Amino acid sequence: MVCPYDWSVPGGVQTHVSTLATYFRDWGHDVTVFAPASKPEDVSAGDCVVIGRPRSFRTSGSVQRITFSRKSKKVEAALGEGAFDVVHLHEPLMPLLPYYFLRHSQAVNIGTFHAARDNGHRLYSYSRPVTRRWFRKLDGKIAVSPAAVSLVSRYFDGYFNVIPNGIDFAWWSAERTGRPEFADGKKTILFVGRPEKRKGLKYALRAFAELRERRDDIRLVVVGAGDFHRYERAMHDVEDVVFRANVPYDELPTYHASADVFCAPNTGNESQGYVLMEAMAAGVPTVASNIEGFAGVITDGVDGVLVKPKDAGALARAVDAVLGDQALALKLSAAGRARAATYAWDKVARRVLSYYERLVYEREQVAEAARRRIEG
Repeated sequence: MVCPYDWSVPGGVQTHVSTLATYFRDWGHDVTVFAPASKPEDVSAGDCVVIGRPRSFRTSGSVQRITFSRKSKKVEAALGEGAFDVVHLHEPLMPLLPYYFLRHSQAVNIGTFHAARDNGHRLYSYSRPVTRRWFRKLDGKIAVSPAAVSLVSRYFDGYFNVIPNGIDFAWWSAERTGRPEFADGKKTILFVGRPEKRKGLKYALRAFAELRERRDDIRLVVVGAGDFHRYERAMHDVEDVVFRANVPYDELPTYHASADVFCAPNTGNESQGYVLMEAMAAGVPTVASNIEGFAGVITDGVDGVLVKPKDAGALARAVDAVLGDQALALKLSAAGRARAATYAWDKVARRVLSYYERLVYEREQVAEAARRRIEG
């Protein structure tokens, strides 16, 4: 497997690759991961083979840490030594490491597309005249969500097999005790996310302020990595808004255990929505924006509630409805947990492995047919 992003910096794609590798190794397969790393001395050789030093690169409104090192000979040597049956490239059109693998690989080449952006991908647009030659070398194409398909298919035609990101369902669904500071009888609304515009926190705050005007038995808890000071200042005169920045991952489920409803007011550019799947696995009734990435996870009124994006009033009404209807909350909790179970990592890894096997078999059949023609 090839990851184009800095292996020394945690991220969604790195986690995806690492988790798949762990499952495949546990099932008896030989797996080698290749990636650049800013701190190669901290990377275990059994975990990842480091190729290249990453640099920051801004594209489509975000910053990626990728390598521009020329490593053609090193990649060619690694492929020859590994004699791989499958080369699985994650974000295969992200420069520069995947290009070298596609150039030299004689294995079955598979690409997984992770990104989703509502307004398109500037890198794909600018680089298409060059990258389409590498795209044609992919024997199989995976997208982690319909939203990811929508993005890449704007620029490159073809069939994309949708296999989602996974979650540690057993860990998230385990029974836990809630936070003692919230055990006062008030209803808790939970938001989890970074203080980024697309996470829609301002709409959650506006919705809560509207709700707080007519009921005093609720609180909003905001959890995430980053600096929430400007939001805290904006809400200083609204009671029962609690900000908890940089909560350790191991403590995060205790906030879900305290929550009566989960609020995800994101405005777009979401491929799938880890926070949704985690909340649903934890059994928290979920209200989320009706954006493409979230609509692929939630069926409105069945395992969650979808509302119009950027509409604080609609968000407030939906949250209020869940808080005020215990039967609805229990229904959404049970159905949401069942839905989240389909994203358990063991199921996702099995689907990826089955795709490998199918593509390898198809190549073998093509080779056998060619051999018979030659012999005939």
